[in-house]
Amino acid sequence: MSLPLVSVMVNTRNEEKNIERCLKSIKNQSYKNIEIILVDDSSDRTKEIAKKYTDLIYDKGPERSVKRNYGVSVSNGEFILYIDADMILAPFVVESCVNEVKIDSSVLGLYIEEIILGKRLWSRVRRFERSFYNATPIDAIRFFKKETCLKVNGFDENMTGPDDWDFDRKISNLGKLKLVDSFKNPASANIKNILPKEIEKFLISNGIAYKDLYGRYNNVIFHNESNFKLSNYINKKSYYIKDFDKYINKWGKNDYIVKKQLGVFYRYLGVFTENGKWKGLVRHPILTLYMYFLKVIVGLVYFKYKFLNDK
Repeated sequence: MSLPLVSVMVNTRNEEKNIERCLKSIKNQSYKNIEIILVDDSSDRTKEIAKKYTDLIYDKGPERSVKRNYGVSVSNGEFILYIDADMILAPFVVESCVNEVKIDSSVLGLYIEEIILGKRLWSRVRRFERSFYNATPIDAIRFFKKETCLKVNGFDENMTGPDDWDFDRKISNLGKLKLVDSFKNPASANIKNILPKEIEKFLISNGIAYKDLYGRYNNVIFHNESNFKLSNYINKKSYYIKDFDKYINKWGKNDYIVKKQLGVFYRYLGVFTENGKWKGLVRHPILTLYMYFLKVIVGLVYFKYKFLNDK
């Protein structure tokens, strides 16, 4: 039986520093029936570098929701996986996702564990914070059937930032979403022959332990925040915040999930303590302290935006 085609979609803008690692990690997946689609509006060498890995390169933009929808429209795959250019796929991501939906056809979308890269303090804080979000309302699916995406009219191009939450909500209304399970396969011993050595070196130099890289992290997405700057992070959050009201108005301010995603109680306490996750806070008090400092800063940015725009 032939393996279904998976379209891995990458939206880019001026990512010449990251794009090669990203595309190389896709090319070196254990699952081989893949097409790579790049949707780009760069002014640097991103397209030039990408041509070494795919011919499916398109000009579109500027917002990521527009790029993602266009990528879906030109894709040939039965399944779609979307990632950003500063992400690196562990070798068994695609194979894990395809296996998951083959085992349970009622699953319409998959969350994939995301590991933040970087050895500096703020990168480690972000890695710690992100570890609490997998398959929660703060997360968003990355793998889904193309036909399901078309059924819900893809990503809402009227918003940027909460567009992934909105897409997640629309798919969840049709069926089950879940976190992809840890990948266990006798062939896993060959992972060292799949992962390119330069990517292995990059991951280890950015805080990933060797035993984890060839163990529990064999089907995760690595997100490169090794050059994390607080000012850039705040600017990015400020840009996404401007469309939160569109998302709230679409789903209703009293909606249960909206309250979790944007309410103080769940965002600052619930997501970090549910299902026994509070133990992680206790084990890492310093990271917890810095994480809450970061979250308070982002919260203040949001309330400042609301105050200035509600006048």
